[in-house]
Amino acid sequence: MKQTETVRVLIIDGQGGRMGAQLVEGLKNAVPAACITAVGTNAIATSAMVRAGALQAATGENAVVVNSRRADIIAGPLGIVMADSLLGEITPAMAAAVAQSEAFKVLLPVNRCNHVVVGVQDLSMGQLISQAVQRISQLCSSR
Repeated sequence: MKQTETVRVLIIDGQGGRMGAQLVEGLKNAVPAACITAVGTNAIATSAMVRAGALQAATGENAVVVNSRRADIIAGPLGIVMADSLLGEITPAMAAAVAQSEAFKVLLPVNRCNHVVVGVQDLSMGQLISQAVQRISQLCSSR
């Protein structure tokens, strides 16, 4: 990617969309030039990310599949690469699309829904969001 191109950041979230909304807010402040697309696994999650300031938004399986192909960076909870996670909101097609995407993935290790990442510090959601925003900001500035 050339330095003059806008970095396309895809944020995927489900359930209430709170994590995704916090990522959108943090990235809008840290990387204002990024093109932030939010995809929710349900309308409530999508709506939360739109209210947080996502430039573009969509909902559902096909939106995850299509936008995963177009993104430079994908961010969201670890479960977006695991079929049937987020209480069943992540379909096998969604998980495969994210995992197979050439985009750089910034996954937040949320230890819920029978998924535990050993060796990872138990941080608050605010701390995880802060670290994710910082890492994505670094990735955007290196492109």
